[in-house]
Amino acid sequence: MAAAQEKKDGIGETIKTVVYALLIAGVFRTLFFQPFWIPSGSMKDTILIGDFVFVNKMAYGYSRYSCPFAICPISGRLFGSEPERGDIVVFRHPVNNQDFIKRLVGLPGDKVQVKEGRLYLNGTAVKVEANGTFSEIFEAQGPSRIQPRCENGPVGNGAVCEKSAFIETLPGGSSHSILNIATQGSDNTPVYTVPLGHYFFMGDNRDNSNDSRVPQNFGGVGYVPAEYLVGRADRVMFSSAGKSMLFFWTWRTDRFFKRLQ
Repeated sequence: MAAAQEKKDGIGETIKTVVYALLIAGVFRTLFFQPFWIPSGSMKDTILIGDFVFVNKMAYGYSRYSCPFAICPISGRLFGSEPERGDIVVFRHPVNNQDFIKRLVGLPGDKVQVKEGRLYLNGTAVKVEANGTFSEIFEAQGPSRIQPRCENGPVGNGAVCEKSAFIETLPGGSSHSILNIATQGSDNTPVYTVPLGHYFFMGDNRDNSNDSRVPQNFGGVGYVPAEYLVGRADRVMFSSAGKSMLFFWTWRTDRFFKRLQ
């Protein structure tokens, strides 16, 4: 009888330990840092398919979208602070409820336009400098088996896929890499005036990004309200180039703990 009671008590303690661990992990994920896996190439070459980034959820305060399934009983933002131009931000799409990661280029009140592939803010062209070529192997990438677009394409499987790289410097001094693939419709846009309480986002892989250049009613991101911001992506913690993160031979160890900018 004593042995049976001890076994029962042991099972009970194990269950309590698991529950406590899950609660602690949930609180940590909700309040502090949340990992996100990157499934697309819209932020190359800053962020690659298969990167796992940690998002600082304290950076902008908390909203209902800080919690899983948007269940936080918060109206607006709690302990909110303003994001900075150039931040890499994870946000919830206001229409389809998916998580997106893009770079913040337009603040409330800004006039944003793209002309001939170049970003203009408040009527002034943003500084851009050539930065060589970004090269990768043309092959299926990540679990979704996405094939990259190439400026030197079409190329065959296993060949080198190239894109022109540039360093873009935003007002305020934030600099980052951007890529060019082709001349296309998104290289020329009307002037967008960012409403108060909203933000304008673009991907660093400019010709391969669904972002604020396309309004929400046309399937794009449009202007993103402040309450939909989840947090700031500061660092890549882990990276895998293969179909599964368990394929250790595809790990990109040079990207482990890489700081994002």
